[in-house]
Amino acid sequence: MADLFEEYTLKNGVTLRNRVVMAPMTNYSGNDDGTVTDAEVAYYDRRSKGVGMIVTACTHVLENGKGFPRQFAGYDDKFIPSLKRVADAIHAGGAKAVLQIFHGGRRSIPEEVPNGEIVSASDVAFPDNATPRPMTTEEVKEAIKAYGETTRRAIEAGYDGVEIHGANTYLLQQFFSAYTNKRTDEYGGVIENRMRFPLEVLREVKQVAKKHAKEAFIIGYRFSPEEPEENGITMDDTIQLVDALAAEGLDYLHVSHMEFFTKPHRFTGDTEKTRVQLLIETINGRTALIGVGSIYSFDDAVKALESGVDLVALGRELLIEPDWVQKAQENPSSIRTEMDMSMQKELAIPNPMWEALKRPNWIPGMKA
Repeated sequence: MADLFEEYTLKNGVTLRNRVVMAPMTNYSGNDDGTVTDAEVAYYDRRSKGVGMIVTACTHVLENGKGFPRQFAGYDDKFIPSLKRVADAIHAGGAKAVLQIFHGGRRSIPEEVPNGEIVSASDVAFPDNATPRPMTTEEVKEAIKAYGETTRRAIEAGYDGVEIHGANTYLLQQFFSAYTNKRTDEYGGVIENRMRFPLEVLREVKQVAKKHAKEAFIIGYRFSPEEPEENGITMDDTIQLVDALAAEGLDYLHVSHMEFFTKPHRFTGDTEKTRVQLLIETINGRTALIGVGSIYSFDDAVKALESGVDLVALGRELLIEPDWVQKAQENPSSIRTEMDMSMQKELAIPNPMWEALKRPNWIPGMKA
């Protein structure tokens, strides 16, 4: 049985010191000009000393893709020094640094994008947000190039890789989903067309990495397996996407869901198997799979790894317990699995993020 704390070598030859990954989490703590703050740098530094790899909060590849207030940006070369500060902080603790790149699409913030105009695959609004304008085919091509350009900036800033954010209902998922994609051009309609944008982004990122990276560069892709809407993504759809992504030769796939052992809600195959089991079968060893979802204790993580995933990601638990890996190796019973509200400073959680975490039933032990 694989050990959480043994080294793991990705397909491209990059070796992680262990199989524990810090999942990407939005922290709302950047400067208004799109650069990182000292508090953000300290937040990553605090969590870099145990895990094998850290995936950062998402950074937008185009100015009109900003999805969160005070999000650090990556759409222009002027942000390279800012991006480097985060990479350096992660490297200081010995972890690999992966920049998550995205576009908010219909979830972008009208007040914080040029001319207040948000774009998406089609004019399907996100609840309580403005109606987006459908992107032209030319704009789709420009966005593909923008993912590549932000990848180049990540390379120049010293990152070990990028994670393409195709999950959590942002732009790439908006194109993949029949619920949000009503297009009639080459990027809409049948599932092969709806997969086209994510696959072309991946190919562009691969091409840029091959051209600009002097050493092996990690390329991952994160996806959400299902959507609740009637015409939304089903597990059948995701199996097709994952199969296509795995065939492209990337270094890992990263599922995004709240509970690790969730079974599919809509699937024509074996519904007794968990989503993770189905994904492992589909990938069939072609690339690594990162599993995630409500993993708090050492036993939770061991059980997750025993499912057959290659890497285990911790998100909320690393907010509660930045020293999770060290404690898991030395004394697993000492791991905190509920937030201590008196420890914000010790946990190096920036004030805006701390306030944002106070939503009901999100972080165990967190109180308003």
